[in-house]
Amino acid sequence: MNITIEAIEKVMNQAGVDYAAAKEALIQTDGNADEAIKLLQPKVFELEEDTKKLFDKVKSIINEGNVDKVQVKRGDDVIISVPVNIGILGGIVGFATIPGALIVACAAAFGLGCRLEVVKKDGTTNVVK
Repeated sequence: MNITIEAIEKVMNQAGVDYAAAKEALIQTDGNADEAIKLLQPKVFELEEDTKKLFDKVKSIINEGNVDKVQVKRGDDVIISVPVNIGILGGIVGFATIPGALIVACAAAFGLGCRLEVVKKDGTTNVVK
């Protein structure tokens, strides 16, 4: 089995995974980059689906009101904090202006061992699972 840097880069770019995941998939497929990409795509799709579900939960909590910000934390460290009132113009624009940041936050919470928290205006927090 011959695993080349080119094959690893191809798998990384097309499957959207890191070096270690690309190399492991190539090992499992005896160096066949196309098969490695096929092997990894369901895993990436599952991550996208789980991230979307997490995002939808956050969106529904925000729509209920009384939310000040959404943040991603690892341990006690805040990785990202997004105020919910960014872009809210009379309640019309609201959530539509910040989904990109929240999608990143959801992905980070799911994929990096972090937790996603919704901080309410009274200071209490709810962990979104």
